[in-house]
Amino acid sequence: MSIVVLGVNHRDAPLSVLERVTIASDELGKAIDSVTARASVSEAVVVSTCNRTEIYAVAERFHDAFDDLCQFFCDLSGLELNSLEPYFYAEFDTAAVTHLFEVASGLASDVLGEHEILGQVRDAWLTAQRQGATRSTLNALFRHAVETGKRARTETAIGRSTASVSGAAVEMALDVLGSLADRRVLVVGAGAMGEGMAVALHAHGVAEITVTNRTAERAEPLARRVGGRVVPWPDLRLALGESHVVLTSTGASTPLIGVELVEAAMSARAGDPLLIVDVAVPRDVAAAVASVDGVTLLDLDDLRAWAQRGADARAEEVAKVAAIVSDEVERFELDAQARQAAPLIAQLSDHFDTIRRNELGRARRRLNSLDKTQMAAVEALTASLIAKLLHQPITALRSDAGTPRGDRNAAVVRDLFGLD
Repeated sequence: MSIVVLGVNHRDAPLSVLERVTIASDELGKAIDSVTARASVSEAVVVSTCNRTEIYAVAERFHDAFDDLCQFFCDLSGLELNSLEPYFYAEFDTAAVTHLFEVASGLASDVLGEHEILGQVRDAWLTAQRQGATRSTLNALFRHAVETGKRARTETAIGRSTASVSGAAVEMALDVLGSLADRRVLVVGAGAMGEGMAVALHAHGVAEITVTNRTAERAEPLARRVGGRVVPWPDLRLALGESHVVLTSTGASTPLIGVELVEAAMSARAGDPLLIVDVAVPRDVAAAVASVDGVTLLDLDDLRAWAQRGADARAEEVAKVAAIVSDEVERFELDAQARQAAPLIAQLSDHFDTIRRNELGRARRRLNSLDKTQMAAVEALTASLIAKLLHQPITALRSDAGTPRGDRNAAVVRDLFGLD
């Protein structure tokens, strides 16, 4: 069995492709079901964020799984394989484990060391568990990935300064405008990303924060938290016209803010410029909005270029995190090898303990004269003898698991003692 990852991410694919393969959170369960319905896949976790969509799978044969997962991406995006294939990356076994640990540690993010990805990895795993799509292999892998991500942020400074996409969006706006203290800012979307942006804005002392969301119930508690106000969704044009800055990140599958809406909003501004920062995938704002007079439109591509400066400042931490990832990959693989040997070790121990108990049963008449204390001593002595006799074989099975020598040892043990 192999651990396989196939994905598309921001480093290799343009935003126009990435948004075609992004999966909304409420569609993730259906996507996982689609992956695990394929004959080559026995376990699966799907991670889909604004930076990447990746499938982690357990497969009997790598090439069969690769073909099936490629087809999943084609079905998802509506693109032909030759249009997607240049942007795919695929790894298996140690390389796949290393990739996931780097993702969880923030090494593969737009904003180096960002903390949001760790929660997204954990949530993806929990969703897969709820769908019944993970068993021992991926449960162990993702548990270890979360531990690795926590260790990277605890033992290094990789996550200091700006360490989230939402925080970076606010700081990029601050960098463009010089100050946000006297600005009116509209936050479009009250999900996790919108909440992160609103909280970051509040920390920067923004004069007025307005929140709008398609469902007002989610916008109201967020607005209260940051001392802002809610604008009903139908009044989006009015809110655009009153704002100096718009930060948007929703889960919409098509743009919510088009040219006509922005032109209508700008007509009432008397030349007052508008900065829009769109960090949604798929994008919330139509690309053509950038051509509207007085509007500056920034998206994830701009954020990546801006965030690179922060990455350069934290570059010395990368080597430290990479060392942690390497250490944790080795530890995971040692644990995996031990897990591979565990069923045979349990069988061997049960086999010998059954013999011990049967022999004690046959000798029961000769031992009738012993009291409870003496009989307990005999039980303990025989159990101890079995444990000592099996210590060396069990140690060898455990330490050599996953190697050719370990495979030979396991075959010999099964043949010698008639174990299945």
